[in-house]
Order: sequence, then C-alpha cells, then structure tokens
Amino acid sequence: MFEKKILLITGGTGSFGNATVERFLDNKIGEIRIFSRDEKKQDDMRKLYNNPRLKFYIGDVRDYESVLAAMKSVDYVFHAAALKQVPTCEFFPMQAVRTNIIGAENVMNAAISEKVKRLVVLSTDKACYPINAMGMSKALMEKVMIAKSREVNHRTMLCGTRYGNVMASRGSVIPLFIEQIKCGKPITITDPNMTRFMMTLDDAINLVLYAFQNGESGDIYIQKSPASTIADLAQALKELYKVNNEIKIIGTRHGEKLYESLVNREEMIKAIDLGNYYRIPADTRDLNYNVFFEKGDDKISHVEEYTSHNTTRLDVEGMKKLLLKLDIIREDIERF
Repeated sequence: MFEKKILLITGGTGSFGNATVERFLDNKIGEIRIFSRDEKKQDDMRKLYNNPRLKFYIGDVRDYESVLAAMKSVDYVFHAAALKQVPTCEFFPMQAVRTNIIGAENVMNAAISEKVKRLVVLSTDKACYPINAMGMSKALMEKVMIAKSREVNHRTMLCGTRYGNVMASRGSVIPLFIEQIKCGKPITITDPNMTRFMMTLDDAINLVLYAFQNGESGDIYIQKSPASTIADLAQALKELYKVNNEIKIIGTRHGEKLYESLVNREEMIKAIDLGNYYRIPADTRDLNYNVFFEKGDDKISHVEEYTSHNTTRLDVEGMKKLLLKLDIIREDIERF
C-alpha cells in the first residue's frame, strides 16, 4: 500500500517517528515527510538517515497554514504530534488543548482539504476514563476524529489507535530508571503497586499499520498488551544491570492513576475482539435522543473494562524477557 506513496508523520522527530522511518525506508515508499517544530531534531535525523526520500517540514500543528503546506500531495498521515507529559499538561492545560485538540483538528482539516486517503491519529490509554489534562485532551482528540468521520462530504478515512506505555520511549520511566541506575542514585518509584501496560515501539507501529490497513472511518484500535507493576519493572532493570540501587518511594505525581484503562466499560459493550486487538467502531447515532429514552441496553452491567490491573500480568522474570527484546536495552547492558 505504501509503494511510491507519500507519508506524512506529524511529530515525526519523536520515538514513534524515528522507528517508523527506520522501518519504512527499507521498502519502496516514495517519500516520508517529517513535520515538527524542532529544527535541531530534524537536522539530527537528516544527518542520521541521509536519505533523499526523507523530507523535513518545520511547522506547528497549531498553525493551520504550516500543516496545509506540508500536506500537499500527501497520500497517508500518521498524526503523532502531541504534548504527552502528564505533569506538564496539568500545569499548562491550555497548551494541551491547543496542541492535542486544536492541533489535531488542524491536521484532520488539512488532510480532508488535500484529499488525503487515510489518516491515523495516535491516542493514549490516558484518554480512557481521563483524570488528567493530557488524557482529557487526547480523549477530545478522539471525539473530534469520530465526529469528522461522520461527515459525508469527504473521502479521507479517519481512524485512531490507543496504546499504553511504549517501553524506552523518550520521556518514559524506563530511561529515567536506567539513568538513575548508572549514576548510582536511588530508583524513584511513585507507587510500587501502580501498573502500566508494556509495549515495544515495534508493537506501536504494528498497531498503527493494522489500523491503517483495516480501519473504517471512526474506528479506534487497541492492542492487547501485558502489564507490570512499577516495582517489578524497577527490580527487573536492577537484575539486568546487576546493581543494587536503593528503591525510593516518592508518591503519586500530579494527575497519575494507579492503573490505566485501554477500553472502558461502555466501549467494551460494542468492542470487537480481533484476537490480538480490539476494534471499537464509531458511535454512528445521531441527535435523535428520543430513541435512547425508549430503549436501553443492560449489557453494561455484565462487562468489565480492559485495564492494566486485569490484563496479563508480567512478573520480574517476564518483565526481564520483554526488556531484552529491546535492542537499546540489550546493547546498553553489554556496555555497562
């Protein structure tokens, strides 16, 4: 599907963008456009890959004109640009609104205007039962995508993915723990019983590609992923690096949950189990509310949401095996 096509990745200098570039430059894709604000990261990527099929566009998803300029002649879009740090969004919620909601709408509107064939927006488990500004803004991004998928005056297929913690991605807890291990500092844990979904960058790309290839407008796709407690994750890293750093409990940070949900109870009623994935089809009901007062659904009392507390739980050994699937971890351990 990607042969001789043009793919635009918003926020393309991040972990997801780099992993996607590494995979796609090996095939016959026509061009990959990296759209982001950071000229330094773009320059680093330009030098690293040194490939004429990789093009760079400076801009901001908040600026519609810059998005529209990058969208010319594009076939497909992966929308990864976002403010992702929970504490940052808690203290600056309007910045999260401007990037994660209005910026996402700009990307979708530009894609529709330029007749892009398919667009996948990347969401997060924090959008499910959101309690923090980051999750709330991502949840509204999903709602914007679903609302635009209902419009009949365009042919752009819009769908989304929702996934949990991407292991060793920039800004995640694993690089922090590794830095603390190497510096001989205490490993700072918010709550030892806190659980998080664990998936690799390859898993994240596979999920986006699955949604891209199989999605219908308004769909949201979720990969079934194992989870680990933060305490077991820290212990697994200590054993892999063969260190005995102190564990320091610092308490839950601003806006953090004890566990994350990927599919809420209301969505599980209509979710389609595809084996390794859940597909949540769009709610296509209209504003004729009378129907909902006359006929309801009792299924909601018989289903359970899909969370990091009730998914497959990895112990320390299982977490070590998963960590060793990451090249960056294996290579780092050998050098340490």
